[in-house]
Amino acid sequence: MEVGFIGLGLMGRPMALNLGKAGHRLHLWARRPEALDAFAGSGAAICENAAQVAREAEVVIICVADAPDVEEVCLGPGGIAESGRRGLIVSDSSTIAPAAARRIGERLAERGIAFLDAPVSGGEVGATNATLTFMVGGDAAAFETVRPLYERMGKSITHVGASGAGQVAKACNQIVVAITMEAVAEALTFAKKSGVDGARVREALLGGFAYSRILEHHGKKMLERNWKPGFKAWMQQKDLRIVLQSAHELGLALPGAAAVAQMFNAMVGSGLGEEDNMAVVKLVERLAGIGE
Repeated sequence: MEVGFIGLGLMGRPMALNLGKAGHRLHLWARRPEALDAFAGSGAAICENAAQVAREAEVVIICVADAPDVEEVCLGPGGIAESGRRGLIVSDSSTIAPAAARRIGERLAERGIAFLDAPVSGGEVGATNATLTFMVGGDAAAFETVRPLYERMGKSITHVGASGAGQVAKACNQIVVAITMEAVAEALTFAKKSGVDGARVREALLGGFAYSRILEHHGKKMLERNWKPGFKAWMQQKDLRIVLQSAHELGLALPGAAAVAQMFNAMVGSGLGEEDNMAVVKLVERLAGIGE
């Protein structure tokens, strides 16, 4: 299949590489030329803009930072809508507001282009190992066409519902992830402040109802002080902003999400925005009067 890929950052680059390894012919565009270095000698076609990607591909996958970037790629000058033919499918794995996904989908539908909102969970490790979780909203037939590509990049693929439903599922995911990350950080800080071995505490918790993948994976990295970014704190801040904005539009109270959003705001404000989101434990420790 001729596959376009736009956005070759922390997540997009390994996702596209996995599609290339599966034998798909890639048509690539990135705003930063250095993002294309990983594809040198791979046979991938390098395009001048998103419009050229859309001319060459049967399916275009997008993985960029936020809704304005998706809108520019899809609807702006030199964008997909400029040259995309009827029947083209665009699958967006960025994390954006559900309302934005619906709006972009409606605009593309006017040109006969199907739009799937297909955000992912799993971080850089999941993108590299092709174990991502895809949460997809949009037309069921378009989803079935793209499913074989999702299966080359992930291991859990769910068609959640109509346009925007994928982004709703991702917002739900980020509520659980952020609150759990904060809970693990607080638990390990409580143990440390109490003079108890955090590794032993984590080991005990893993055997009970407190078990979670975040406690298992991120808790270990917190104890090891391993801050290599897999999902940066500023990205978590952005995703929680989407959650709270959407909740405001729904007239919905999300007190836990609101509280943890303040912690990630503080992370970014205190210079920790480029670190992994699990570095929230540093902020909790500072509040507890514990140094590095």
